[in-house]
Amino acid sequence: MRKFNINSLVRENIKTLKPYSSARDEYDKWSSDMVFLDANENPFENGVNRYPDPQQIVVKTKLSEIKNIPIENMLLGNGSDEVLDLIFRVFCEPNKDNIITLPPTYGMYEVLAQTNAIEVQKIQLDQSFQPKVQNILDIVNPFTKLLFLCSPNNPTANSFESKIVEQLLHNFNGIVVIDEAYIDFSNTESWLSRLDEFPNLIVIQTLSKAYGMAGIRLGVCYASVEIISVLNRIKPPYNINELTQRKALERLSDYKLVFAEIQKILEQRKWLRTELEMIAFVDTIYPSDANFLLVKVDNATMRYNQLIEKGIVVRNRTNEPGCTNCLRFSVGTQMENIKLIKELNTL
Repeated sequence: MRKFNINSLVRENIKTLKPYSSARDEYDKWSSDMVFLDANENPFENGVNRYPDPQQIVVKTKLSEIKNIPIENMLLGNGSDEVLDLIFRVFCEPNKDNIITLPPTYGMYEVLAQTNAIEVQKIQLDQSFQPKVQNILDIVNPFTKLLFLCSPNNPTANSFESKIVEQLLHNFNGIVVIDEAYIDFSNTESWLSRLDEFPNLIVIQTLSKAYGMAGIRLGVCYASVEIISVLNRIKPPYNINELTQRKALERLSDYKLVFAEIQKILEQRKWLRTELEMIAFVDTIYPSDANFLLVKVDNATMRYNQLIEKGIVVRNRTNEPGCTNCLRFSVGTQMENIKLIKELNTL
């Protein structure tokens, strides 16, 4: 492990910030027979009249069992977007610092940067949708704080080569954020397995994709204890509500079902690829490590509109760098995928 001073990257006002201490933070060793008169709650029991656990210990414990990562290395967010926003607010000084993104990629990195008044430097992925290491390192300056790697990438669906990511982790003198929203659909090993090696590494995952819980908005940040500690300073005290925590625990406790659904999605992804290859106007189907396929067609906008008329909504990515005339197809249920192929064959 190389020496890395996280404190040198943290904003000065965050270093001296005294985090808000909620009632449940001050006293968390409760039992069912205790009388709670500390948080000005409605005392009449209805299942949600009490504030939720601000540290989500039960959910984190279950995640720890599944991911083999200590709970001290976790922070939960109201979706991954809240986690990303916290990272910006901890490490990036508004109107001064900058970040690096690698388009085509997830659009919220740039939106959050603009929201926080942070400059965005962009280095487009190469023709194989892989990061250009030297180009990235060449634009780094003393105010470059974050590098975002979405792997598997959205919208290209591919994973970044391990040796490329490793080079960046070793040579980028800032925080490397690896967004692994789609990692459960990939044969590539998660960077969680190497979290201890890189003190500048943050891995973000979500329950929205493989776990089928987009509606509850739960994202997970994995990082060193030092990074998690500083993120916790500015985390809203009750950012994960009680209903979300319960639903997440219920789903995480039935991982066999989650795994079975992932396998069905992978089977359907393979079937969908085979069928798409026979569509006359399909030019290229890119390799996928995600639950979607990026597909180059003759005219993406025309085909998108034709599918809308058929009652099928896909994503038109033609305006993204390197994705001219590309559509993004999420893998649906067997019946949904059959309907998609049937309608494509009538266009």
